[in-house]
Amino acid sequence: MVEQKWDAAAYARNARFVSDLGIAALDLLAVKPGETIIDLGCGDGALTEKILDAGATVIGIDADQAMVDAAVDRGIDARLGDATDFELPEMVDAVFSNAVLHWVPKADDAIRQVKAHLKPGGRFVGEFGGHGNIAAVCTALRAVAIQWGLGPDCLPNWFFPTRDQYHDMLEDAGFMVREIAIFPRLTHVPAGIEAWLELMTAKTIAKLPVNERPQFVKEVAALLKPALQAYNGEWHIDYVRIQFEAIIPDDDD
Repeated sequence: MVEQKWDAAAYARNARFVSDLGIAALDLLAVKPGETIIDLGCGDGALTEKILDAGATVIGIDADQAMVDAAVDRGIDARLGDATDFELPEMVDAVFSNAVLHWVPKADDAIRQVKAHLKPGGRFVGEFGGHGNIAAVCTALRAVAIQWGLGPDCLPNWFFPTRDQYHDMLEDAGFMVREIAIFPRLTHVPAGIEAWLELMTAKTIAKLPVNERPQFVKEVAALLKPALQAYNGEWHIDYVRIQFEAIIPDDDD
């Protein structure tokens, strides 16, 4: 699902806003008691818990062992698996995913895999980064990376589609799209931009010697300051999100 390795404790400390903002997508899921739901890319299980609390049976899937372990510690049935090739013996009523699908460049494979696990009438509901997501961050990160000799292709392999692009991908896979929207969400980052960069771009930073990484991060932050830092010192990331609900047409439709 994700090539980048995650520090579960740092994620909980510096990026809890990600699961907090996923509540809107969870509302779209509209969990019904007794349903069986996959949380695809469950992370440490913060949102998965809420699905469980709503009365559903939940299976969390994540590609990072540290995140799976953190979810298990919450009492979640969490399993190691990739969004493009996970396997479960049973079909489910819904697949939910928050802030994960932009880490899956083989998006068509992920959509097909989701469909393969849904019952007729089953729902695929999620939110992830859309076209223009973190554009300022990408520009600054690429500029500094080139200066440091990392090359122009050093960024994480993010997938930020347009609304129409993802809509068509869902339909081509056999889904009926009930709702899909793309919208900007300027998001406060309480821990600051350097902590965010260290967490979210760890794969890029890891290409550098350990002793050089702090300076690299500081240079990226300096480029971003005019665009993303407010007068009071607070940082806001230029997120753009796609939110969607799609269903497998029932046999009777």
